Amino acid sequence: MHLNFIALAVPLFLLFMALEYRYALKKNRSVFHWRESIANLNVGIAERLCDLLTSGSFFFVFVWIHRHYALMDIQPTVLTWILLFLVTDLVWYWYHRFGHVVNLFWSAHVVHHQSEDFNYTVSARITVFQSVLRGLFWSVLPLIGFPPHMITLLLLIHGAYPFFTHTQLVGKLGWLEYVLVTPSHHRVHHSSNPEYLDKNYGDVLIIWDKLFGTFKAEDQTPVYGLTQPLNSHSFLWQHFHFLMELCIAVKREPGLLNKIKLLFGKPDRVDASIRPVLERKFQRKKKPVSTPVSLLKAISLQTAFTLAILFFTILFSYHMQSLQLFIAAIFILLSVIATGAMLEQKQWVFPLEYIRLLLLCLFLCVTVPNKYVWLCSTGLLLVLLLYYQSLKSRYYALYPAS
Repeated sequence: MHLNFIALAVPLFLLFMALEYRYALKKNRSVFHWRESIANLNVGIAERLCDLLTSGSFFFVFVWIHRHYALMDIQPTVLTWILLFLVTDLVWYWYHRFGHVVNLFWSAHVVHHQSEDFNYTVSARITVFQSVLRGLFWSVLPLIGFPPHMITLLLLIHGAYPFFTHTQLVGKLGWLEYVLVTPSHHRVHHSSNPEYLDKNYGDVLIIWDKLFGTFKAEDQTPVYGLTQPLNSHSFLWQHFHFLMELCIAVKREPGLLNKIKLLFGKPDRVDASIRPVLERKFQRKKKPVSTPVSLLKAISLQTAFTLAILFFTILFSYHMQSLQLFIAAIFILLSVIATGAMLEQKQWVFPLEYIRLLLLCLFLCVTVPNKYVWLCSTGLLLVLLLYYQSLKSRYYALYPAS
């Protein structure tokens, strides 16, 4: 059976997160907060799903560019592998830098910087938009002449390294600080301290920041998150708040040229007073009440179940029909939206739950086209709907409409 072993990245990275959590407890370091970790994992789940659906497409894009427009015919040698690594890291530096200083790109990257924690779960906060955008930047590699199979393999290796720079539990690393992007360097990048803003864009090598004047050493305690804290764990709000802010700001600008300048201008040009207006319209108007243990357990279980579905969807993706893959993808996406809604105590979570139940039964019917499976699925759906109805009244009593 031909399996997609990229799925193993899911349990592997979860293992490292668990080990970091255990080590933080041992050292009595408060670097994990439950809500932040769940929200971070939600974003990561959606990104892995998007990557499953787009990475193969980009391989064919790389093949097409290389076949028709490659400037050179580069063959795999030790020297060209080293050259590909250096060029890939340089392209990443500029992709990352544009992601901070260009509003259009910041709208895709901002989610990665919203968490006020800094740990391995934060490394998962790569948005669904970023997975497409970075592929466009990497399209320069086949254009130069690097073969697509070289690019794909190196990107897998190159993409794994930054996971380990998202931690507060590793101090400075001696002479490696002069060459590599270390956790210390990346803590600076993720902080909202004024002197740390727009610094340390490198992915693997820190030499680009030193070369282009964006390097800053860690010399005081970082404060993580955005300069204007988001104060929300909603999956939808995290992804779309800045896009909405940008759209309103662009709409206010007189003339086409000014609108274009704002789109490609720096984020600090977007009026900060726009967000509170949007928050009053789309976010809670009442202060959230404390979350009971039963809901905390439900959110944790739902996150674990969604991670399991993601793992098996990726693992068996080569054997799934298009309809099966589509149903699984919609189910996973609705799951992370629903989890974010529960974290925010939203009432509209229940319609999403009903759709998720329906999709689960539909997947079973498509996968096993048997009348007995259909009958069992229908019965299971009815039982779960009745159970959800009983939960609904209790949930609404706890969290009245805001």
